[in-house]
Amino acid sequence: MGIRRKARTIALQALFEVDSVAHDAEQALERLLVEASLPEEGANFAREMVTGVLTNKERIDNMIQAHAPAWPVAQLAAIDRNILRLAMFEILLNNKVPVKVAINEAVELAKTFGSENSPKFINGVLGTVSAQANR
Repeated sequence: MGIRRKARTIALQALFEVDSVAHDAEQALERLLVEASLPEEGANFAREMVTGVLTNKERIDNMIQAHAPAWPVAQLAAIDRNILRLAMFEILLNNKVPVKVAINEAVELAKTFGSENSPKFINGVLGTVSAQANR
């Protein structure tokens, strides 16, 4: 597994922990980074992702709601919600990786951590986002 994929995994775990049990984001992330012994480049990437998502959470949640109107954000499975938040940040706000890479990484996270239907759901929502972002 590459450094960035590991960093995304750690970022997702931190976001999930913050979302699920309201732990302090910085403490959760730093604990996960120590446990993973990720190189500084990966740790910085994970920090950037978590900070970016949390700073823009309301905006990102509004974008998720706009692209998946049948699924209220609060009713999404916590893991799916946080995978979408991470990917939406990468696609629409961070713009440091190609859209296809961000979608693929999100689908891989969904395969690893989500339910049986998560990868298809994540791919569908992000495909819609991608199509609208490229207009």
